Amino acid sequence: MTESVVPSTTNASNGAAKTLGRVGFFAITAACFMFLYYRLNAAAAREGFPLLGYMARVFANVRWLPWLVLMMIYSCFYFIIDTLVVTRALTWFIKPIRYRDILPIRASAYIISLFSEQVGKGAMAYYLNRRDHVPGWEVASVMLFIMFGEVFYLLTWATVGFIVSRNSLPAVFGLMPIIALGAAVVFTLWVLYFRGTIFPGSQFRERTIFHAFRRATLKHYVLFFLLRSPALLAAVVVYTIALNLFGVPASLTPLLGYLPIIFFAATIPTPMRAAAITLWVVLFPDNEGQMAAFGFVQHNFFILFNALIGVVFWRQAQRELFDR
Repeated sequence: MTESVVPSTTNASNGAAKTLGRVGFFAITAACFMFLYYRLNAAAAREGFPLLGYMARVFANVRWLPWLVLMMIYSCFYFIIDTLVVTRALTWFIKPIRYRDILPIRASAYIISLFSEQVGKGAMAYYLNRRDHVPGWEVASVMLFIMFGEVFYLLTWATVGFIVSRNSLPAVFGLMPIIALGAAVVFTLWVLYFRGTIFPGSQFRERTIFHAFRRATLKHYVLFFLLRSPALLAAVVVYTIALNLFGVPASLTPLLGYLPIIFFAATIPTPMRAAAITLWVVLFPDNEGQMAAFGFVQHNFFILFNALIGVVFWRQAQRELFDR
């Protein structure tokens, strides 16, 4: 009797969690699109245009060719840095792996990341397990370390951005010191726990999925931050130039405060990065049309061009995976 009840209870719980996740996904998406519609419709009315005519005029005024060249260069630079971070993390926590051996799968994972960044990292774990016979859970732990590191790397730069540009940021950014302090406490406790300094008798940290965290020292977190940072600093320059190409005056200093928060929003699983687009409109309320167009094109071009890089490496990745 008990054996038949437990699986059904578990399945019901999983089903409820999935349903709740879908409801949350659609609620966030609907809220974003409703907000964008009303803001853009109001902006169009002020200009004396219907909404479609207003947005057509916005797109017509963009300097597309220099923007396209700029974004292609940035996407390639990001790919180089991203692959370097993955290579170093695998070398730190599992075994030395050559940079050129990671290029095909890191690029190919961008195709899967069109739908989910987490699934893309899972595909990398599967690939390395099949090709290099690296234990799958250990690779998964490295991917988890990278995702964890990216959260705190963005928080760190968001704090730096707040310090250097607080006078030009919206009032809501005043919460950054509190968020930064809370994140610092969480990070400190996290590192101390996995080093065995606190709760030394805990067995939870011994699970295979935490392999990378058990081996990580403060040096690894600092190196991760330094290796990943060129991508964000380049993004500050690129996005500043791109905004001006869209007809929106922008300077480097405020973007240093904006971008880490916007990149957080871009990780929320909404269609067409709706959460990030919405945040652009909120941050630049005097340029609703330009910012909606900018957010839509900027974020979606980035992930689509990265996927195109993945297509270039796809056949090589297949050969390395299935010819061994």
